[in-house]
Amino acid sequence: MEYTNLGRSGLAVSRLVLGTMNFGTQTSEADSHAIMDRAHDRGINFFDTANVYGTRPGEVPTEPIIGKWFASGSGRREKTVLATKVYIPTGSWPNEGRLSALNIRRACEASLKRLGTDYIDVYQMHHVDRTTPWEEIWEAFGVLRQQGKVLYFGSSNFAGWHLAQAQEAARSRHFLGLVSEQSMYNLMNRWVELEVLPAARHYGLGLIPWGPLNGGVLAGVLRKQKEGGAARGTSGHSAGALAKHHETITAYEKLCAGIGEDPAHVGLAWLLAQEGVTGPIIGPRTAAQLDSSLRALTIRLDGATLARLDELFPAPGPNGSKPAPEAYAW
Repeated sequence: MEYTNLGRSGLAVSRLVLGTMNFGTQTSEADSHAIMDRAHDRGINFFDTANVYGTRPGEVPTEPIIGKWFASGSGRREKTVLATKVYIPTGSWPNEGRLSALNIRRACEASLKRLGTDYIDVYQMHHVDRTTPWEEIWEAFGVLRQQGKVLYFGSSNFAGWHLAQAQEAARSRHFLGLVSEQSMYNLMNRWVELEVLPAARHYGLGLIPWGPLNGGVLAGVLRKQKEGGAARGTSGHSAGALAKHHETITAYEKLCAGIGEDPAHVGLAWLLAQEGVTGPIIGPRTAAQLDSSLRALTIRLDGATLARLDELFPAPGPNGSKPAPEAYAW
C-alpha cells in the first residue's frame, strides 16, 4: 500500500479510501466486517462514512456496523483513520441538520455513540451551509477539538470560493482549518479542475474524489455487457450518461484493452496521477472487489496514454488546454 499525508497535515493515509456507503444498504453486516478486515490486511487505513448512510427505509445504518467492527478489538480502531460527516438532516424537526452549533454538537455525539469510539479523526461537512456564519461553525468545531472528540476537519461538495471562505475564517481564529475536500471527480466529470482543485492545492487540502468511476460507466460496462455479466452503469443516471457518451466510452475501453488494463483500474490510476489528489474513494460490495481495486496502485500511465485520455475526456473550461484556474482566460 502507498501512503501520503492528508493535505498539509501530518496525518498519514492510504492512497485508496474505503467508502462504506454500501454497508447496510447493498452489503450485509457480516460481509461489511469482512471487507474492513480485508482492507486492513491490504494496508488501507482510511475509512469514509457518514451519519446518514443506511438510514433510508429498509436499510441498516452504516455507522453502527463500523462500530460493531471496532468493538471486535485487535486494534481495529487504532489502525483506522476514521472520517464521517455532518450536515444532511437526520430527522424532520428543526436543528436536526445543517451546521448550526447545536446540530454540530448533537450530530457529533450521536456519531461517536454509533461508531463506538471517543474520537473522530476527520469530521467532514457534507455540504456547505449558506445560512450559518463561519464564526459559528469554527467556534463549534473548535470546542470539539478542545474536547478531543475531533482531530481534523474536512469538507465535501464545496466550491472553490467556499474553500477560500472556510480557510480565511479559520485563519482569522488561528485555526488549522480544513485539511481535505471530498468532491465528485472522474474522467467524465472534471469540473473540480477549474477552481476546487486549484483552491485545495493553494490552501493545502487533500482532494478525495468520490464517484471515481462515474457510477460504473468507467468500469468496463460495455465489455461486461458483451460478456453477459451484470454491470453497474446501465441504470438510472448512469444509463443516461452511457447513452450520451457511448462512442467515447467505446474508445476508452478500447484504449484500456490496448494497454492491457481493466477500465476501472485505469480510471482510478488516472485520479492517482493528478496533483493534489490524496486518494479516490472505492466502494466495494465484496472483498474480491476490494482486492481488484489495488491494481490501480501499480499502474503508471505514460504520457501518450494520458494525452489520449485528455482527448477523450477534455479538461473543462473555455481554454481547457491551460492549467486551471487559468483555463478561464483567453
